[in-house]
Amino acid sequence: MTTDRRKFVKMLGAGALAAAFPQSIQRALAIPANNRAGTIEDVEHIVILMQENRSFDHYFGTLRGVRGFGDPRAVKLPSGDSVWNQPAGTGKVLLPFRPNVPDVGSAFLEDTAHNWADTIKAWNNGKYDQWVQQKGTTTMAYMNRKDIPFQFALADAFTICDAYHCSFMGATDPNRYHMWTGWIGNDGKNGGPVLDNSEAGYDWSTYPERLQKAGISWKIYQDVGEGLDGAHYWGWGPPYIGNYGDNSLLYFHQYQNAADGSPLSERARTGTNISTGGTLFDQFKRDIATNRLPAVSWVVAPEAYSEHPNWTPNYGAWYVSQILDALTDNPELFSKTAFFLMYDENDGFFDHMVPPTPPTSRAQGVSTVDASLEIFNGNAEHSVTGPYGLGVRVPMIVISPWSRGGWVNSEVFDHTSLIQFIERRFATRHNHLIETNITDWRRAVAGDLTSAFDFKSPNSHKVHLPSTAGYAPPDQTKTYDDYSPEVPTTQALPKQERGVRPARAVPYDLDVSAETDLSDGKVTIRFGNSGKAAAVYQVRSGNAQEGPWTYTVSPHARVVETFAVRSKGQSKYELSVYGPNGYFRLFKGSVESWDKANLSIDTNCESDHGLTLDIRNTGRETARVRIFDAYGKRTLERAIAPHQNLIWHFGLEDSYGWYDLSVEVESDPSFKQQLAGHVESGKDSMSDPLLGA
Repeated sequence: MTTDRRKFVKMLGAGALAAAFPQSIQRALAIPANNRAGTIEDVEHIVILMQENRSFDHYFGTLRGVRGFGDPRAVKLPSGDSVWNQPAGTGKVLLPFRPNVPDVGSAFLEDTAHNWADTIKAWNNGKYDQWVQQKGTTTMAYMNRKDIPFQFALADAFTICDAYHCSFMGATDPNRYHMWTGWIGNDGKNGGPVLDNSEAGYDWSTYPERLQKAGISWKIYQDVGEGLDGAHYWGWGPPYIGNYGDNSLLYFHQYQNAADGSPLSERARTGTNISTGGTLFDQFKRDIATNRLPAVSWVVAPEAYSEHPNWTPNYGAWYVSQILDALTDNPELFSKTAFFLMYDENDGFFDHMVPPTPPTSRAQGVSTVDASLEIFNGNAEHSVTGPYGLGVRVPMIVISPWSRGGWVNSEVFDHTSLIQFIERRFATRHNHLIETNITDWRRAVAGDLTSAFDFKSPNSHKVHLPSTAGYAPPDQTKTYDDYSPEVPTTQALPKQERGVRPARAVPYDLDVSAETDLSDGKVTIRFGNSGKAAAVYQVRSGNAQEGPWTYTVSPHARVVETFAVRSKGQSKYELSVYGPNGYFRLFKGSVESWDKANLSIDTNCESDHGLTLDIRNTGRETARVRIFDAYGKRTLERAIAPHQNLIWHFGLEDSYGWYDLSVEVESDPSFKQQLAGHVESGKDSMSDPLLGA
């Protein structure tokens, strides 16, 4: 059962809307997965809906069990403040705030700056401290469950990815080019690189062309409207008509010049003419009902339903519910479908996770994977330089019979992960489906989304849905003024919902350790990786004049970096290392004299969710060591003689494999090492219990 817009108005007045959206999701949850092969081969239809301009924290920072506002190991700014405390003028900071209206999900929140130059400047070489200056105060606005209950319900019913990033630090089109082609013409040929929405016309290859060559069916579903002047609206025009310009394939010459009736014309340029009474949903539902839905489909929403500021998230929720209802009208088809819902970029909305990026020079770090095509060095149109991406974190919800159960997946993804998923499904039969536009660095760092699914036993999960609230339906004749929220006079960090959620296994096995040479005044950090995916480590210094640095380490590779302390006129050091899925190491101390504490600490992760701490005293004096266990809420004290080891085992069953251990020395208050993360066993687990605690 679907709900049209007119009926929506009546339901709102009758108070029946509260049950409408959960029913959309309930129908999807009730359909068992096709489990014939127990592999990705069971997926016969891939549907992709890319919405507009929302960051992860802006939507889901308060959601239970994801890395949101309750992140216990959020990065620190050069000021020493937490990343939440964004500088907002002389001596002022601005924290995330919920706008002071009853229902932010129905508010027409203003659009904010989101171009290449202002985003690179907000990122500020990884310092991440120029958001308010570059984007304005609305950058810090966020929503909660009350505001967007349908989006929260989807996350609670299926799988949300909390390490999914947009591909590019900037606007819509370059991000959508990554989804449809794998890059933005990084090699400088065929009209690239494209850093804005200039839509000048381009000639590099696109992924639908690969599908066409392989004989794999595909289609773009979009509305095409006709205005009062008889003109057709593919992009800008009446907001409830057309595709809002979001079908970025239409900016490639091969599609613009495709002959009428040709595959590129019929599958990418053709839409539904609203003036004759048809809608995208009519065509979409007809193809579903007749089992003619292609193997790969992209849906492009009109402006009013795209969730782009200044349009409301609730209009987008209604639109998504129509897509979901259409798919579940054919239960057999939905049982074979993977539906991806994500957002092309973050607009100007803040997110606290510094995106993984390659170093732009040796002074900024190391990459064991070739990243030369991921760096923009400037041209006549754009003087601001930097890495193309990854961009800011955005929401991604995987909606499928294989992803039910309210899971969180914390593997790093971006828009090219969608292409990689299609490759995984079909490329075993068609080798030329491997997209060569995706750079080596990006393919190594961004996963293929298969870890978000359970193909082996998908029908064993039970789901309990939260309640949802009603939304105002769209008025198809009206546009609305921007809502510019006022900054609150009293500030506090938003509270994240308490509790955990099931977490998918991720392909990381990380190992970072440090040694201090007191005689030479140097700290050496070893970045290891025994996992199955490349890991990006970000290093931040307690000295505001240094760093940050970034290190991309391939599986089974190691990078060794030495940080000179004394040669820079310093005696104390503080180096923090951040990795995927909450991985964290803090190395803090002094190289002032020989009697300072000097401990070498290694960890050994065990498959039974255990962790062994091996502490070696390389100093000249006995060290009385205190170890604080943040999850177990206990402190251990032991004395370690010079050149002796302390080996201590921590059982992590109660914390689902999560650990956070701080090591200090009684005689040297300058010394501290903190080791935190999750022991990966290759099996599903639970989210970090300290999130929202």
